[in-house]
Amino acid sequence: MSKDSRMRATINQKLTEMGERDRLKELLRAKLTECGWKDQMKAHCKEVIKEKGLEHVTVEDLVVEITPKGRALVPDSVKKELLHRIRAFLSQHAT
Repeated sequence: MSKDSRMRATINQKLTEMGERDRLKELLRAKLTECGWKDQMKAHCKEVIKEKGLEHVTVEDLVVEITPKGRALVPDSVKKELLHRIRAFLSQHAT
């Protein structure tokens, strides 16, 4: 395991143990709904299904198809806020 992977695992473990990971997920969910991301992704899913036909699309296909657009549509302000909160949490709980 690389140093980067170990660091990510340690951070994730600390976030999970202290309940911060769940709080961040709820914040992300709320922010994405607030900015219309959820509605945009729902519409994109419907487009993909309409183009390919319901009987020709699996959940896995749909995930592969929509993931790049989904990541690109997350507003920078939301990404920055999450990063700020993670950094603040880590600075408060540094070992």
